[in-house]
Amino acid sequence: MWPPAKAFPFAQRFELHDTPKQGRWLNLAEIEFAALATQCLDRRIPDQGQLEKEVLAWARARTQARKTVQWTFTQTRAREKLKSKYSMIKN
Repeated sequence: MWPPAKAFPFAQRFELHDTPKQGRWLNLAEIEFAALATQCLDRRIPDQGQLEKEVLAWARARTQARKTVQWTFTQTRAREKLKSKYSMIKN
């Protein structure tokens, strides 16, 4: 247990985010990382400072463009694709 004087500055380094109870938020994160990798990190970046500038500029542009995710895998399609697995779940 840390004393409050030491714990408080440490705790200020963290930013808490509520995440949904379902796993879809993980899909969103994976989509964002894939976009980052293909749109921003598709070349050699010489040092950490330049990397931070590039990623922040990419994130700002993506936020300003209000990019969203369009879900294409519906519940109906999931049931069709996974119908062979339902008997295993019921057992």
